[in-house]
Amino acid sequence: MTASVTFNLDVVSAEERIFSGYARSIQVSGEEGDLGVLAGHTPLLTLIRPGMVRIVTKKGKEEIIYLSGGILEVQAHDVTILADTAVRGEDLDKAKAEEAKQRAEELINLPHGDVDYAKAAAELAKAVAQLKVIELVRRSSRR
Repeated sequence: MTASVTFNLDVVSAEERIFSGYARSIQVSGEEGDLGVLAGHTPLLTLIRPGMVRIVTKKGKEEIIYLSGGILEVQAHDVTILADTAVRGEDLDKAKAEEAKQRAEELINLPHGDVDYAKAAAELAKAVAQLKVIELVRRSSRR
């Protein structure tokens, strides 16, 4: 049996390095859609949108991290995610995410012109992404 091919992965936010180690694969929410990265992937630099990165570690364990957006860089043997905010899925607060979603929806639906729709839409996208990550973590922990 051959050893699985891995690459070095760093997930870094403005606050901390949230993951550093070897991974078999990742799935991330790219600006142009979801994408997967395996060892030997073509070099790439792209924006990532609010969503998640699903990491399969060297030992086969799955980790899910919420990302508020940022940059993905893929090099020959190294992958780096520079995120505005990164939070492990199990550390997300469902009540806070639902509250943020509700606030953003209320702002978008206000009848007057004082609303910054782009900002409200971005906040809504982040809250929805957090709720999706929370659901994924909950489903995977039931397995």
